[in-house]
Order: sequence, then structure tokens, then C-alpha cells
Amino acid sequence: MKIVIIGGDAAGMSAAMQMVRNSDGHEIIAIERGEVTSYGQCGLPYVVSGDVEKAEDLIARKPETFRDKYGIDVRTLHEVTKVDCDHKIVYGVNHRSGEEFEQKYDRLLIATGADPILPPWEGRDLEGIFSLKTIPDVQDIMNDLSHDVQNVTIIGGGYIGLEMAESLIQIGKNVRIIDRGNQLAKIFDEDMGKLIHEEAEKQGVELKLGESVEEFQGDGRVEKIVTDKGEYNTDFVLVAAGVTPNTAFLEGTGISKGIKDAIEVNAFMETSILHIYAAGDCATQFHRIKQRSDFVPLGTHANKQGRVAGLNIIGQRKVFQGIVGTSILKFFDLTLARTGISEKEAKQERMPYKKVTIESTHAAGYYSKEDPMTLKLLYNQDSRKLLGGQIIGRLGTDKRLDVLATALYHDMTVDELADLDLGYAPPYNSVWDPVQQAARRAD
Repeated sequence: MKIVIIGGDAAGMSAAMQMVRNSDGHEIIAIERGEVTSYGQCGLPYVVSGDVEKAEDLIARKPETFRDKYGIDVRTLHEVTKVDCDHKIVYGVNHRSGEEFEQKYDRLLIATGADPILPPWEGRDLEGIFSLKTIPDVQDIMNDLSHDVQNVTIIGGGYIGLEMAESLIQIGKNVRIIDRGNQLAKIFDEDMGKLIHEEAEKQGVELKLGESVEEFQGDGRVEKIVTDKGEYNTDFVLVAAGVTPNTAFLEGTGISKGIKDAIEVNAFMETSILHIYAAGDCATQFHRIKQRSDFVPLGTHANKQGRVAGLNIIGQRKVFQGIVGTSILKFFDLTLARTGISEKEAKQERMPYKKVTIESTHAAGYYSKEDPMTLKLLYNQDSRKLLGGQIIGRLGTDKRLDVLATALYHDMTVDELADLDLGYAPPYNSVWDPVQQAARRAD
């Protein structure tokens, strides 16, 4: 069987490795538009800060490793531009030679990921304006920052924007964030967002919220950003305004798309077209709390969906169990963590909910008062089932997040949270864990 994979990163190569490990005799062809395969995109901001020594450290397996060790025909700098579902052929361009190519398939996996959004602002082609998605991106950014760059503007206050703000402050740059919304990290509720704003300002990040970018100005290189409320001088711009699924090349194929034009898939990663699968940031994910398809592009989901897709393509039935919306972010001295749904989402989904918010500490209060955390729970007011949790703190935030994510996966109530047998010793916890403290206060 000839299996073609479009995309050579998390989902695509996770699928390819499952095929190699669990079957024999298949011809596996991975077509990747870039030069690098299987790298950790989430680590890119830490290359800028120096916490990761060099970008190459993020590469798990190089193309030649896939070819020589695993027999996977990886073709880099090849971009697929069209899929003929009726005749099972993909068409594209070899960017190395400039020639067009076509490739037949018996099974096709679309794992093309998502691309950074760059709105059609005037002046966006000026030098000094970047987005961050790939290893070449971070190399270009590092090269540019090594010149006479001091004042940096980040457009967008989401995860990449916040991580890059920290990294750029860490290497001595002046950082401004512009966001058209009134809150950084909008996946958090507004009351929790205030803690993020306080940390940003404490660390010297200039915030311009509720402003929309209109254009860039400069003589060859960006020198100024114009918004609907002001003008700001800048030496460098990072656009971190979100991502969009890379699915435009599928127009006319009949492959069904869902939220934000992500490819609709079922639990087996099958699309609406027989023998075509999709996985990763170009596809939807089933949300266990919302009980519907959603679009939450994260590396954890991409790797899991890729694994499931790879097994199903070779006939080993495997179900993708869905997501609960878990994510975590380091932002200077804070850890920002959330899982499940927010108040905004609960209202959108018309779920009756109640909430409880507490201030607690990572360890026993008498052992350490230096590690405070704010923990918020949402739960269904009728069934008392947990709907979501948000935690902002320092030490121990991650372990509470994982307790809540596990509880959500297993459909637990707030009362069952209070009954959990969690670890306790004064350096690590109170007798009642902060998660349980909040659960006990639920009405």
C-alpha cells in the first residue's frame, strides 16, 4: 500500500512511525514544504532567551534519519498545492528545483498544521517584521535581533506573544505588547487575566490593550506602528496574532471543514472522503466537555492524533479519545494553567455553572508563604460535575492542573475531587490540597 503524508512534523511523523513499527510492506512517503522535520515548535521562544542552546536541539529526527533508519521517503521543500480525491493523486511544487510534481496514493494523511495569521496591514513587507513558527523563523529572528534592535513590539497577547515577551525581556530588549482585545491570554477568565497583567507590568512589559494595528511605517525597515489609538516607534515587530489551519489548498476537494476551516475528522481521524485522514493543527479535536468538535491547536493533540491516524491507516483500529482543553504556560515568575472550559465558553455552550475561587499556597502555610496561587473551579450547578479549572501561581501549579485534567477526563464531580487521596507533606502541600480546598467550598 502506498501511503502519502502531507506534513513532516508532529502529527505526520508520529503517524509515520506508528506505521513503521506496527506493519510491514507499505511504501510511506512524507511530503514536507520546509527543510526540517519532527521538531519541537513549542521550544522556539526558549531558543531566543538562550534557555535552549541552539535551534537544532529542538529536532527529534532529521529527514535523513527517517530515510536511512526507518525507510520513510521524506521529501523536504516539496509543497502540495492540490489534491485529486477521485484519482488519488496529490500535486505540488518542488521548491528545490522549481519543478512541479505529482504523486499517487492509496491512503492519504493530511498533517499540514497551521500557519501564523498575518493580516493585510499596509507595510507588512517591511524588513524587521516576523512571525514565529519554524526553525528558519527563529534563526532569522535571532540574526535580526543581533543587530541594533532595542525596542520590540509584539502584536498579540496569546501564548506565543507572552512567551516571546519573557524571552525578549530576558535578553535585554524593551518590549511592548499590542492587542486588539482588552486582555492578555484570553483563554483565561477576566478575573484571572488581571493577575497576568500585573505580572507583565511588574516585569517591565508595556501593554497597549484594546488597540487595533492599522499599518507599519518605515524606510525599507519598520520604524513605526500605527494603531487606531496611537503611533509607536519600534525597531522590530513580532506578529503573534494567532494561527489558521493550513487547509486552503483543499478547496474543491469536497473534504468537509469545521471551525476555523479545520478539517472535520471522526474518532478514527477519518475525513469525509474515503481513504483520506487528517491530524494535528489542521484538523478538529473532539472536546470531551463541550461534547463537540473544537479547534485547539497544541503539540500534545497533534502527536496523539498522529499516532491514532497512523494506526487506523494500516488497519489497526484506534480511537482518539478527545481533549479537555488543558494548557500551561510559563510567564516570568508565574505559571499560567487552565483546563476544561472557561466562564465565557460555559455561557457559549449554555451550560449552567457555578464557580469558586480561592487563594492558597503550594506548600503548607507554616512551611512557606512565598508560593501563593489563585485557583478557580467551574462546575455544573445541576450535576456538580467539574467543568474547568484555572490556576495562576508559582511552584506546584502544574501538578494541580494535571489533577484537574484527569478529573475532567473521568467526568468527576467537585465532591469526588474532595475525596481524592493526594500526596501530603509540608514542603509540597497542605493537608487539604488547593484543588480540594476549592472543591469543598463549592455550594
